[in-house]
Amino acid sequence: MENTTNPGLELFKTQIGKKLDKTPSAAGNWLGGTLLEIDLHHIKVSYTIRPDMCNPGKILHGGIASLMLDDVIGMGNFVAGSEYLMTSINLNVDFLSSAQIGETLEVTAKLVRSGSNLNHWEAVIKKLTGKIVAKASSNLIKTHVKLGDLGF
Repeated sequence: MENTTNPGLELFKTQIGKKLDKTPSAAGNWLGGTLLEIDLHHIKVSYTIRPDMCNPGKILHGGIASLMLDDVIGMGNFVAGSEYLMTSINLNVDFLSSAQIGETLEVTAKLVRSGSNLNHWEAVIKKLTGKIVAKASSNLIKTHVKLGDLGF
């Protein structure tokens, strides 16, 4: 029988319910999300909007919303099974409603297509009421860097 363990997935599973502030992503650590769910093709992270995440109108900055979407997709892709680092080649975001300081948002991402060189993800930011704040799609391409060489 073949060994099918996924060390990255097993590591992330130990972080469910915990603040994500010690990941390989410094920008993601700054966001300070809490991992809610993760498996090979799905991830959910919650974030509470802080003043430093907002634009001058005191609503969630579009760049920060994009960072949330991109970082959650990246974490999901990290555990999706590739032995190579994959990097985003695009991120298409639609901003559909605003979010205020103090609100908790959930970012969910799912792997739509997994290929030998390219993975396609979709993600959505929702308020706890279910209202969509933003949605995105992204393609990630395989690099020549082995994950094992990065020390994670």
